[in-house]
Amino acid sequence: MAAAQVLKATHAVDDTGRVRGVADIVVDVDNRVAGVSDQVQDVGDRVQDVVEQVQDIGDQVQDVGDQVQGVGDQVQDVGDQVHGVSDHVQGVSNQIQGLDDKVTAVMDGTQYVYLSS
Repeated sequence: MAAAQVLKATHAVDDTGRVRGVADIVVDVDNRVAGVSDQVQDVGDRVQDVVEQVQDIGDQVQDVGDQVQGVGDQVQDVGDQVHGVSDHVQGVSNQIQGLDDKVTAVMDGTQYVYLSS
């Protein structure tokens, strides 16, 4: 009984219970294998497409990372420039303080000196 079920499951026996010819069975198996092979190839193609899409996304992420690095470098440059301006402003402030000290000293001595630029 089990052997008959195996023969029916593999379509070696038709619905009437007759054993099909070996050539017919081989053709059916070959057709099924060909179909599976095509399906496997299709899956392989789809996997390759996904791999390429993932690579494209990876490239895009790298591009964004490069852009972020560029922005970071620009921010650093601006910070350096601000620091330079701050140093310059501090120098001017020190000069003004020095002039203010001189003007105060002159005014305290009741001598008025007008400086022209």
